[in-house]
Amino acid sequence: QALPAPDDDAYARTAYEAPQGAVETALAQIWAELLGLERVGRHDNFFELGGHSLLAVQLMERLRRLSLGVEVRTLFARPVLCDLAASLGSHDEVAVPANLITEHSTAITPQMLPLIELAQPEIDRIVATVPGGVGNIQDIYGLSPLQDGILFHHLLATKGDPYLLVSQMAFAERGLLERYLGAVQQVVDRHDILRTAFVWEGLSSPAQVVWRRAPLEVTEVELDACDGSGAEELRRRFDPRQYRIDLGRAPLMRVVIAREPGSGRWLLLELLHHLIGDHTTLEIMHAEVRAVLERRAHELAAPQPFRNLVAQARLGGDAKAHEEFFQEQLADIDEPTLPFGLSQVHGDGSGVGEAHRMLPQALNDRLRAQARRLGVSLASLCHL
Repeated sequence: QALPAPDDDAYARTAYEAPQGAVETALAQIWAELLGLERVGRHDNFFELGGHSLLAVQLMERLRRLSLGVEVRTLFARPVLCDLAASLGSHDEVAVPANLITEHSTAITPQMLPLIELAQPEIDRIVATVPGGVGNIQDIYGLSPLQDGILFHHLLATKGDPYLLVSQMAFAERGLLERYLGAVQQVVDRHDILRTAFVWEGLSSPAQVVWRRAPLEVTEVELDACDGSGAEELRRRFDPRQYRIDLGRAPLMRVVIAREPGSGRWLLLELLHHLIGDHTTLEIMHAEVRAVLERRAHELAAPQPFRNLVAQARLGGDAKAHEEFFQEQLADIDEPTLPFGLSQVHGDGSGVGEAHRMLPQALNDRLRAQARRLGVSLASLCHL
C-alpha cells in the first residue's frame, strides 16, 4: 500500500489505435472501467493491462448484459481487444429450463427435475430429509463439477472438514448481536444457495435441495476462559480440523454465540461450508447484511438463481467428451495418486509443517513462460 499508484506508462501497451466499430468501442469502455484506465486501444491485451481471473468473470457478466455472450476461455485464448471483439456473440448461452416445482406442488416427479436424473424412490428419499416435506422444497438439481470435488473431499475426511470456512466477530451488547442475526436471516432468505442442503445417501448421484424456509441455526455456549481469550476458546472448540456440520440441513452456515467472560461483549463465530460459498460470497453477504441494518435492503439487486450456474455447468459442456479425455490421459493409472503420501497422514493436522523457499529466477521465468504459453494462471499450473 506504500507504493505509488502506477501511472499510465506503467502498463504494457502497444501503440494506441482507437477501437473500430460498436463492439470494439463497447468492449474498450468496459475494459477501461474494470481496469481503471483512461483509454484502451484495439491492440491492447487484457492481462497485460492488469486484468486477472476475477476481473475476467466481471467482464463476462458485463458482456452478457449486452447480449454479447462469450466463454471465459475465449478471453484467455484471445486477450487482445480486437481479437476478442471478433469472437463476441459467437457463444450461445445455455437455455436454462424452467423450475417446474411451485409453492402449490403436492408431489415431485422425475419429469419436474430437468437438471438431474432421479428415479421416484430417490426423490421420495430426498423429500423425507426436508422439514416440511414437499411444501418446503423450492428446487432440486445436480451439483456443479466444483461442488462434486468438494463433496468428495468432505466424504474422504473421517474427522473434521477441510472445506469449512471460519470467521469471527464481536458485538458491544446482545441487542446489536440480535439485529445482526436478523439481518443475516434476511440475506439467507434472499439467496437460493444459502438455503441449499445436500443429499447423496441412497441416490445414484448427489443432489442439492433448495429449501423455501431455512432458519439460521444459532448455538449459545458458555466460555471457561476468564483471561480475555474467549475468541480463541471459541475457535478451538469449533476448529474445522475436528468439527463437522451436517450437510443435509440448510443453511450450510452455523453460528455460535457466547458472552465474553468479564465483559458485556458478545462473541460470534460463523462457520460457512465451501459447498455454498467462498471468500467472495462472504464479502457479498456482509455487504448485504450492512444494507439491511442501514435500512437499504430495497436497494439490493434481485439475486441470481444458482440453478442458472448449474444449468451452464451441466448442459453447456459435453460431459462424455470430458470423461473420454481423462480416461485416455489416465488409462494406465490403477491406484490412488494422492500427492506427497497424503493418504498416510493422520491426526488433526497440527503436526503439519510449512516451509517457504524462493524459486531460482531461471525456474520462476520458465514456469511463468509455460503458464503464458498454456493461457492459464501460474496458480493453475502449480495446482495441476
